[in-house]
Amino acid sequence: MCGCSGIHTITNGNNSIEVVELYALKGNRENIPELSGAVITDARQSFSSIGQPTVSMQMNTKGAKIWEAMTGRAFTEGSQIAIVLDDIVYSAPGVTTGAISGGNSEISGSFTLNEAVDLANVLRAGKLPASADIVQAEEVGPSLGQEAIDSGVKSFLIALALVLIWMLFYYGKAGIFSDIALTLNILLIFGILAGLGAVLTLPGIAGIVLTIGIAVDANVLIYERIREELTKGKGQKEAVKDGFSNALSSILDANITTGLTALILFIFGTGPIKGFATTLLIGILTSLFTAIFISRLLIDWYINRGGKLDFSTSITKGLFRNIKIDFLKKRKIAYVFSGLIILGGLASLFTTGLDEGIDFVGGRTYQVRFAKDVNTEEVKDALILTFGSVEVKTIGNANQLRISTKYKINENSAEVDEEVQHKLYESLIPFLPDGITYQQFVDADNNIGKMYSGKVSPTIADDIKRSSIWAVLGSLIVVFLYILLRFKKWQFSLGAVTAVFHDVIIVIGIFSITYKLMPFSMEIDQAFIAAILTVIGYSLNDTVVVFDRIREYLNEHTGWDFRRNVNVALNSTISRTLNTSLTTLVVLSTMFFLGADSLRGLLFALIVGVVVGTYSSVFIATPIMYDTIKKLDKKEK
Repeated sequence: MCGCSGIHTITNGNNSIEVVELYALKGNRENIPELSGAVITDARQSFSSIGQPTVSMQMNTKGAKIWEAMTGRAFTEGSQIAIVLDDIVYSAPGVTTGAISGGNSEISGSFTLNEAVDLANVLRAGKLPASADIVQAEEVGPSLGQEAIDSGVKSFLIALALVLIWMLFYYGKAGIFSDIALTLNILLIFGILAGLGAVLTLPGIAGIVLTIGIAVDANVLIYERIREELTKGKGQKEAVKDGFSNALSSILDANITTGLTALILFIFGTGPIKGFATTLLIGILTSLFTAIFISRLLIDWYINRGGKLDFSTSITKGLFRNIKIDFLKKRKIAYVFSGLIILGGLASLFTTGLDEGIDFVGGRTYQVRFAKDVNTEEVKDALILTFGSVEVKTIGNANQLRISTKYKINENSAEVDEEVQHKLYESLIPFLPDGITYQQFVDADNNIGKMYSGKVSPTIADDIKRSSIWAVLGSLIVVFLYILLRFKKWQFSLGAVTAVFHDVIIVIGIFSITYKLMPFSMEIDQAFIAAILTVIGYSLNDTVVVFDRIREYLNEHTGWDFRRNVNVALNSTISRTLNTSLTTLVVLSTMFFLGADSLRGLLFALIVGVVVGTYSSVFIATPIMYDTIKKLDKKEK
């Protein structure tokens, strides 16, 4: 609204006089206009009834209500309404007919035709999207980035080498072909990601780790089925053919459920979740290709040349055979055990809560490295004097801290970012080497100073929360329906989804219980969401493989009772379950102990998730499926 106006004279260098009309604009305390151009649906040059150039303007419903109130006040007060673009008042019409309702208005005056066209263009320009505000930003210093890359690559290569060695140890010469397929699978993933120009992030790393587990699992499933066929006395070629054929159903079901989950996450998720889903989708396709086609091609080539494959070594031959564990007998103990862990986790969640990172609450975070070890409480006390609310944690060594603050988080500009960073430097001067300048601190000269900074606005934090919840719930609904379609009984779907909820609650509960005790960051951020999604994928993969074997036994042994079929099926999958879990844990543990500090929270969640997911597929998903079917049968009888 325009409060007043006046005529001012400006004399230029040639002594000629230029008359300029200046306006004093009234707005709210934040100087935000009462009505923005976003509500304008159309504006165009037109003519009045007497042929004078005018500008007609239409608004949407929301804008029309505000416009009616504004024009009513302007008419009563005798003031004007300013039309402003880029701090320039293009027009300041008065209101002569009272409050204007409906959102349709006409601006008239002593316009020339060109002036009317220009004003219409200004009004249309106002409905274009506003200038971009940075709602999320990250900055990683070159030293921290290179250290993370070096340690990450090193730990990944060591982990991969251990997995390749294990496959050789367990499956003998056949392990060579699985190793070739696994190596090719990883090369394909990185090649496709590089071709797409993708940036490898923490969620992406989680997707690759899950992909390695899926790839190993596919090879293990095939080899275990071939070993079973060989045990039955079949010839080598026939055993390979039947082994691949029998394993195909389990491999496809497990990968389709994981793929559907990834697809839902890609559709409904935000940037980091989309990155995880993209990596996982690529990994599923490459894993299927290398496990089913490349492994088969190599094995057939070797056998046709007269080679002999036992798919085991002298140590592993007969391992995990003839196991007769009554898993269902132990299900009540498992229920009590899981119930106690879940209750403990929920109690901690309601009392202690979680260490929510800025991804979920908004704020600025900095990772600062000092020349020597520092006391976190002393640093925190110094920062509180400046920022009021602040969190300080040791990351890795005692000379490296992560500092988070919500100070001026609602003020989103480069100037405020610079101000906060400068205040951080000034507050930390007592703990920094003598003579270090602000620029040296920002550039992290000699690996001392700011190594990383990130910022998330409260708005984007809410978006991440909401999209994460919907993505997870959507994926579970789709998985429930797919399992129902494939297994024909809702009890299988219930068992799988219950196991997933069980795993997620336990992982979150353990994070709540332990985050104050761990020497590394356990913030609930986008990387943690990626870890939870990975746990869901792994749990579903494991559960579907077990269910597929139960279905197979139910079809083959119709004379056995239901309990015997379930127990025998569970025993027959022990070798595959332990092999897949062990190789995945080897990858995760190696990266956890040898990788970068920034990865440890993510990897800890994955390690817990794999252990819990392996346990739940046998002791939660299957017993719940069994109990609900038996209960229904009892009711029918």
